[in-house]
Amino acid sequence: MRCIALAAALIAASTASSTWAQDILTLEEALEKAGVKKQRGPNSSENPRVYGPQAEAAAARAAIDQARLRPNPEISVEAENIAGSGAFSGLRSTEYTLAVGQQFELGGKRSARVKSAQASADLVGLKSDLSLSQLALGVRERYVEAVAAGQRAALAREIVTRNRELARIANVMVEVGREPPLRAMRAKAALAEAEAELQAAHANDLAARQALAALWVSENVAPSVANAFPDLAPPLAPLGADTPLPLRIAGARSAFAQAEIDRERSLSVPDPTLSAGVRRFEESNNQAFIVGISIPLPFRNRNQGNITAAQARYRVATADEAIAAADYRLEFGRTRTLYLAAETRVETLSGASLPQAEEALRLVEIGYRNGRFPLIEVLAAAEARDAIRENLIQAKESRGLLAARLIWLTAK
Repeated sequence: MRCIALAAALIAASTASSTWAQDILTLEEALEKAGVKKQRGPNSSENPRVYGPQAEAAAARAAIDQARLRPNPEISVEAENIAGSGAFSGLRSTEYTLAVGQQFELGGKRSARVKSAQASADLVGLKSDLSLSQLALGVRERYVEAVAAGQRAALAREIVTRNRELARIANVMVEVGREPPLRAMRAKAALAEAEAELQAAHANDLAARQALAALWVSENVAPSVANAFPDLAPPLAPLGADTPLPLRIAGARSAFAQAEIDRERSLSVPDPTLSAGVRRFEESNNQAFIVGISIPLPFRNRNQGNITAAQARYRVATADEAIAAADYRLEFGRTRTLYLAAETRVETLSGASLPQAEEALRLVEIGYRNGRFPLIEVLAAAEARDAIRENLIQAKESRGLLAARLIWLTAK
């Protein structure tokens, strides 16, 4: 009966393991889940982090169509000389006037309005692209952090397994009189500390995977990620002829500010309204055509305040554009330098430091089992090896985060 139960448990464990392997979420799949890739049209993603900026861009494009529209015509109906006294009593002397008026925009108002709306749509569209780029940055960063948390949890499990074995060996050594009881107490303390670290590592692993899933879902889920860090190959040189997205946004702000100046200047020109209609005289039953024109007199309000304000906003935008260019060069150079340093650190730790520490630990463990080294030497060698592995995980995590930022800095 026990054999049957054991076989069933092994089959269930095997099935669960294969299912878990199939549910591994790659970085590309995470980007697709977030809606960063494979966008087929506006609002094609269910992620509010995606369709929100897309809706803003659609609203800005609709404002262009509105800006192209001309003023509506006006119709007016008037009745004069109604219910007066004497000759104007009743409706005998009533005059009815039906007229249609049309306002004509002068000073290039319509073209300036359209250009301003187009500049605004360009700016909002770039901001929408920036939102997607920032979402992709967040997915890459959180994926790297989730992989690092998983590797730290795996390292913590290995440390617990090793310390449990060392504690068992220490107990045996104490029982046969080859180690003092203090060595067994030291081994048990190291095991208890490792088990506490394992619990913290599991909690951090779960939190990191939940943070990744929060970028595209609202449920409290924690997808499984790969055991190895994703291969991110960032560009190590600024874009050539193409301008990166942050600088394009700064330039679009300046262009929009300039378009706003032109629009405000066009509003300083008064618009005449032409009207034409027909008037009917009730008493004589005669009719006559009428024409008229009305023009605002720009004696006080020539929109000068709004023009000055628009000019000031343009100066602010050009200053921000220059600052953005300087900050971008600094940020790209700094991130590139840190990335190369992290890459060198990964190569050094993985190629030289870790193999040496692994070999030293292996030799010390062999000597300890043969009674040549005390337990403290094994613990010291193990702590040195574990510190190098933790440093390697940290270096790979830093390299991945810096690579994700370089990809974001060079987004077009």
